Amino acid sequence: MIYRSKAPLRIGLAGGGTDVSPYSDQYGGAILNATVSLYAYATIEPLPNNKIIIEALDRKECQEFDYAPSLPIDGTLDLLKGVYNRIYKDYGAPATGFRLSTFVDAPAGSGLGTSSTLVVAVLGAFTEMLNLPLGEYDIAHLAYQIEREDLQLAGGKQDQYAATFGGVNFMEFYENDRVIVNPLRIKQRYLYELENNLVLYFTATSRESASIIKEQVKNVNNKNSKSIDAMHHLKEQSKRMKEALLKGELNTIGEILDYGFEQKRNMAANISNNTIESIYAAAKKAGATGGKISGAGGGGFMIFYCPANTRYAVIDALNTFGGEIKPYSFTQDGLSTWRI
Repeated sequence: MIYRSKAPLRIGLAGGGTDVSPYSDQYGGAILNATVSLYAYATIEPLPNNKIIIEALDRKECQEFDYAPSLPIDGTLDLLKGVYNRIYKDYGAPATGFRLSTFVDAPAGSGLGTSSTLVVAVLGAFTEMLNLPLGEYDIAHLAYQIEREDLQLAGGKQDQYAATFGGVNFMEFYENDRVIVNPLRIKQRYLYELENNLVLYFTATSRESASIIKEQVKNVNNKNSKSIDAMHHLKEQSKRMKEALLKGELNTIGEILDYGFEQKRNMAANISNNTIESIYAAAKKAGATGGKISGAGGGGFMIFYCPANTRYAVIDALNTFGGEIKPYSFTQDGLSTWRI
């Protein structure tokens, strides 16, 4: 028997950063995101011996271990090993040795939630293999605990829930890690138009989001009013984005994105840089009405809202920077698991 899973990556449309503690604990956070047709995949193949083989096919990394209740967290394939360690601790051992293989459609550090989505996909494969009684909230929360508590990786809460639930969601974040996922019933023609007008651009750079997020956390702890006010504005931006999508007021989306881009710069240093500013200015000059950096900032993917037929001129402008336009479509399904 072979056990497989896939979980979708996400585009953050509004409210990014307000899902990070301690802001979400003290003030409550709100984010609007949408999953897209880029995925993290996981496969578990039982082995006839007591070996555990862990491999990331996209990164060409592989480690082999004798069967053990805990694998070493040493900087290589830690996300995969962290999931196994937690599964063994909470639910007991798989019956045999196994090979765990993964692949992700976007590079690590690109701002589409790759790390958290990978954790969700691996959890899904183990859930399928062991018949674990875990619902969507259970899997998302467990993925969050593995990343933030077990592995001590800095970050927020939205990515685990986006990958598990799928679709377009308005998410609310409160103290004690409480999360409420509100699926949005957006008319299909609005989604088609949003998909047509929203250009996804990879800057051909990745970034270490942890340092940016740690500064954001420090700013909240130190009561930095500029940073906290920016997060307040981003939370309001998510509510404006929700209303625009539900009502089909798509002509306002670029303006809402532009407002968010202005506010996000104030959350922490290094969220933007000269390259990002140049790309953003060129896209707006070519006809985009707004855009944003995906994820924590500093590099990775950017999105731009291009009304009417301006997407083609914007794509021409973006191509001069040496990055890559990434085709995608919105998806409604979240984590999927199966066996063969």
